[in-house]
Amino acid sequence: MSASTSSTSSNATATAAAATGTADVLGPPSPVLSVGPVVLPAPGRPVDLQVRVSAPVTGSDLPIVLLSHGQGFSNHLSSLNGYAPLADFWAAHGFVVIQPTHLSSRTLTLDPGTPGAPLFWRSRAEDMKRVLDGLDVIEEAVPQLQGRLDRGKVAVAGHSMGGHTASLLLGARLTDPDDGTEVDLADPRITAGILLAAPGRGGDALTEEVAKNWPFFATADFSAMTTPTLVVAGDRDESAHLTVAGADWHTDPYVLSPGPKSLLTLFGAEHGLGGISGYDVAETTDENPARVSAVQRLTSAYLRGQFRPEDTSWKAECDALAAAPEPLGRVTSR
Repeated sequence: MSASTSSTSSNATATAAAATGTADVLGPPSPVLSVGPVVLPAPGRPVDLQVRVSAPVTGSDLPIVLLSHGQGFSNHLSSLNGYAPLADFWAAHGFVVIQPTHLSSRTLTLDPGTPGAPLFWRSRAEDMKRVLDGLDVIEEAVPQLQGRLDRGKVAVAGHSMGGHTASLLLGARLTDPDDGTEVDLADPRITAGILLAAPGRGGDALTEEVAKNWPFFATADFSAMTTPTLVVAGDRDESAHLTVAGADWHTDPYVLSPGPKSLLTLFGAEHGLGGISGYDVAETTDENPARVSAVQRLTSAYLRGQFRPEDTSWKAECDALAAAPEPLGRVTSR
């Protein structure tokens, strides 16, 4: 357990201010409390569910963000210990961030024959539901949180494979390749979403290897994903190991779903979106602190606007992005 002022958030604020020349509409970062692992009993799961909880030290009526990790090359980023640039920043700006270690994490070293392996697409979504079911347990394990959560304001966010998890919870559907049934894992408790470099459509957009080995990707359907969502995509995120459709594939959750949706396209960004999965991560192919800052700020502002309609930071951040001498990206909405 640790409590500290988020210096990284301060650095991000300075980077953004330098890039846009605008005032900091999000306000200064608050000290952050981070606790992990918190263990949620999970009967029927190969191991109990471990989560990390990050929150501002002060404040009440705090919205909740469930953050689903991806499947990178590193051992520990794909666990409750990853994505600190996002978790730290969101917590420092008023959110309670809960990060599970999914069964797909290399930190668990599960038997390759475990049902659902290797990506555990269904279990991942069920993990998030289990977190929401276990908020009482989390508050008991982290006494500093008791009575401070706003359980009526819940968002889900995910990067890469975590974006697939988040999209299912937001209303996307697929056909279970094992039994041919349509899978609907949408959770009405979740009222907003952030999809970061998330997978797109299936069919002929997939590589032959993906279609053969991970057939659940083949039937992705975003037509019922009605929950308000911000889709974040890099215009150089080719993901050639997954798709033959190029970088536009990651915009499918925006293009192929009903509104209201927003799309943040990051110029020059690859799959790491500048380095959101961790600080100074070697596997980030497009390291760019200013780009990470843009993701931090725009996602925070988007969630503020979803949970508090009177909040104007989303418009302010979008305007600042567009007005920058050399914009880092663009936002479109519908």
